[in-house]
This record gives sequence, C-alpha cells and structure tokens, in this order.
Amino acid sequence: MRELQYDAVVIGGGAAGMVAALELDSEGLTCAIIDREDHLGGILMQCIHNGFGLHEFSKELTGPEFAERFIERVTNSRIAVYLDTTVTQLSSENSSVKETLCVSPWGVMRIKSRAVLLAMGCREKNRGNVRIPGSRPAGVYTAGLAQRLVNIEGYIPGREVVIIGSGDIGLIMARRMSWIGCKVKAVVEIMPYPAGLTRNIVQCLNDFNIPLYLSSQTTSIFGSDRVEGVEVTPMENGVPVSGKKFRIDCDTVLLSVGLVPENELSKNAGIELNSVTNGPLVDSSLMTNMDGVFACGNVLHVHDLADWVCEESRRAGRYASAWLRGERPAFQIRIKAGQHVRYVNPSRIAPDRENIVYLRSMIVKSGAAVELRLNNRVIRSKKERHVQPSEMISIKLSPKDFGGQDINSDSVLEFNIS
Repeated sequence: MRELQYDAVVIGGGAAGMVAALELDSEGLTCAIIDREDHLGGILMQCIHNGFGLHEFSKELTGPEFAERFIERVTNSRIAVYLDTTVTQLSSENSSVKETLCVSPWGVMRIKSRAVLLAMGCREKNRGNVRIPGSRPAGVYTAGLAQRLVNIEGYIPGREVVIIGSGDIGLIMARRMSWIGCKVKAVVEIMPYPAGLTRNIVQCLNDFNIPLYLSSQTTSIFGSDRVEGVEVTPMENGVPVSGKKFRIDCDTVLLSVGLVPENELSKNAGIELNSVTNGPLVDSSLMTNMDGVFACGNVLHVHDLADWVCEESRRAGRYASAWLRGERPAFQIRIKAGQHVRYVNPSRIAPDRENIVYLRSMIVKSGAAVELRLNNRVIRSKKERHVQPSEMISIKLSPKDFGGQDINSDSVLEFNIS
C-alpha cells in the first residue's frame, strides 16, 4: 500500500476542487487533488453550452473552456493530481491528522494530511426519488446522462422527448435536443413556477416554442419495451385533477427533477449534514463538525452558477490555509432560516470579519426584501428586485453590520424574506 502525505487533500477535481487547491498552493502548502474520473473538470466537460465565466472571467465561455482555464493552472502548479482514483474512506486519527483511503489503478493508497476539502459536487435525482408510477421501459434517462450521451458519446437517446421537471439541466437539454433535430414535446413541472433560471426558460423553451406545463404532475409512464408516452395530470391548489389528465406520446423521457449533494463519503465519515440541503453543516470558515475538514461548491449546497462555486471554493481554500496556520475566529454566532427562507449557508458566521451568506427563497415575489434580525432586532434590510426558489441570493456581511450590537456566541442571526 502506498502511503503519501500532504498538508491538504482535495476530494473532487471539478471547478470547486481545482479552485480550492490553487488557493492552497498559492499559500505555499502541499496539496493533492483526487478524482474518480480520468480527467479534471468534472461535469463542466460535458456542458458545451455557453454562459459560464461572466463573473469569474468577465467573458462568456462554454463549460470546457471554463474548466480548461483552471486545468492549465493546476497543470503548471505544484499540485499533485490523482485521476481514476476513488476515495473509499475518510477518517480522522486526531484533530491534526486526517487519513484518506483511496483505490487507484496502481493499487490502494493511504494519504495523510492535516486538512481535507470536500468538493465532490452533486448528483441527479432519478425516477425512484420522485416515484413516478408505470412500467420500466427503455428510454428514461436523467437529463445529465442524456447530456453526456449527446455531447461526449455522440449518441441520440431518442427522437420525441418529454422532459419531466424544469431544472436547468433539463431546460438546457430541451434546447440541445431541438438543435440535433429531435422534437421536444413538453416540459412538465409539478410546481406552479419553474425550477430553473429565468434566462434558461427564455433561451431554451420560449425561443424554441416548447410548451411548459406548470402545476402539472406526471402520473404515469407508458410502454413496455420502449417509452410510448406519459400521462400528465394538472393540479389545482396542490391537488391532482384526474378529470383533466391528458397523454403526450413520446419515445424518450428526460428527468430534470433536482440535484442533491454527493455526500455518502461525508456521512460515513461522521460529518453532520444539513437535513434541508443534504450538504455538510459548516461554520464561518466553511469547516464541518470534523476539525480540519472543509466543504465547498455543490457538495455543500447546489449552486446556480459555476462562477459562484469558484467564489465559495476560493474562500474555502483561504480558510483552510488560515486554519493550518493556527488562525481561529474569536467566536461565531448561529444563523437561522426564518420566514420564507428555505436554507442559509453557512450555519454560523464570525462577526469580526467579512462573511458571505447564501440563501434560497421559498416564494416567488417581485419587490421583495431580505430582513436580517439579530436576537429578534432588525439590523439590516436588503431590497431584491425579484426572488424565486431557483435563484440563489447572496448577501455580504461585514463587521460594520454588527457595530454597536451586544453579541456573543449565543446570539442568533435570522434571515427573513417579505
């Protein structure tokens, strides 16, 4: 068994992992990236559409172009990269030594480090997660798998397509399938509002005259050997109206019903997870309940843009570097999701330094306000032109926001949307 040692190990070689590793390397720390794929870049390598990099590089790039900018920097750095390598176990010998057990083409490796950064990304929910009844015919794919088949493998999964769920990957695949000559007959969304970004609704559905059925449930998938159609039942006040159900004939169904952070490794390591996001609970340094283990990117919570993943991961690398130098926040206060807020990340912040907090709305509203209450007292209100569950809200906090407030480690900062 090979035994290696680094200051830090980054699990995952997508945008989050590469950015975090580059930050560690810039601080003069030894670092290794471990990824189970045979290439760096993660899911970005199959996202050949543009729209990446507007915030990070002030330029519109495709997914591979976006990833290549970081791959080149990693290649020219001192960072060790282990591809085709799967992490099977993460454990902590003590507060200062972590052990990562890996299986690679060269055998089993045991890597010891003082810090670990989790950057494993997320995975798609499948048919079992949404419990669509019917038989199990060929032709049912997740949208991400269909994206890989078309963009990487060169296969066309079907000709007449219905997309269940209006997540961003599904919307992008509606456009992609149209471009390659397929007929996208509908996108069916159970909620009364789209799950994807507004720009993707416009560019991927409206521009191609693809129908979007909101407040509609897919109640059956027809077919024995191959998909033959789906049954759609409209909903009123959250209740299916069986008398209005209708059938859409198709030979392919793509599922775009949500993403979930990939945290089996974290769970098995004893890292505490957020029951809402399924990502680790982290403090103001993006550190989990396991000392020296940090999390960033889509493994922490699902982001809208790869640019936001990079921003968060750069901070994670910086915080991990500071932790390795022995720096600790004086104290932290707890953050709470209040009215109309689904979740906030991180779960704690340090009021004596700058923090960035991400949250998601539970409502769709124009002219909304995000209200911050410290110990039930309003300390700040931020106007938002429009809020909806599909678009993440970012709020920057500085020590000035807490100036003159009586705060200690028992204080609670609550975020509300009105």
